[in-house]
Amino acid sequence: MSDSKAELQAAKARLAAFSRAAPALMQGFGAVSKAATTAGRFDAAERELIALAIAAAKGCEDCLLYHADAARRHGADEAQLIEALEIAVEMGGGPAVMYAAKALQIFRDLG
Repeated sequence: MSDSKAELQAAKARLAAFSRAAPALMQGFGAVSKAATTAGRFDAAERELIALAIAAAKGCEDCLLYHADAARRHGADEAQLIEALEIAVEMGGGPAVMYAAKALQIFRDLG
């Protein structure tokens, strides 16, 4: 198992524990997440790539794990990821470059 796969499992375990501790909050967040990732004009893979780019710009490592995994499951390819990450770098500057590189490595590790 790659480090990214192990880190994804650990992040999921942390989230599950928090969900048990704050079920009402997480039920609400789950509804927001479902609405945000349901295909519309953007398909599910594109929506996950947008989320992954925002995660890189904001510097959320666990978000990188979740959305790289989801983007892969919805059929996103590496070339699409690179384009999304280019926008993240434009919007997030130097820190986004570091998280964009991390996102690329995670995406490759999860493949």
